[in-house]
Amino acid sequence: QVQLVESGGGLVQAGGSLRLSCAASGSIFSIETFYWYRQAPGKQRELVASSTSGGTTTGSDSVKGRFTISRDNAKNTYLQMNSLKPEDTAVYYCAAILRITTNQAYSSYWGQGTQVTVSS
Repeated sequence: QVQLVESGGGLVQAGGSLRLSCAASGSIFSIETFYWYRQAPGKQRELVASSTSGGTTTGSDSVKGRFTISRDNAKNTYLQMNSLKPEDTAVYYCAAILRITTNQAYSSYWGQGTQVTVSS
């Protein structure tokens, strides 16, 4: 069974940094795209960054220049968050588009989320 598990969240002062990690486990043939989303209280979930297997990365306007998504050759993705602001406070979710076998279509999977709180 495929699982995505985030780690690295916590409480940090404004201007500080955190590095989130997401580890995918289970029987996975390939991971096409990793995503990081976040959801603040009372707000809709928003896409923060993405990283494709081909090396293309994207970031939302609100985090460009501050957050960097990366992935390794295994089943992990990371979100380096610098110059954090109180408005970055949210639950951060990892998601992935992946295939379990070559014969199956790509499916999406989500982690359980990790809380990031930035104090002013």
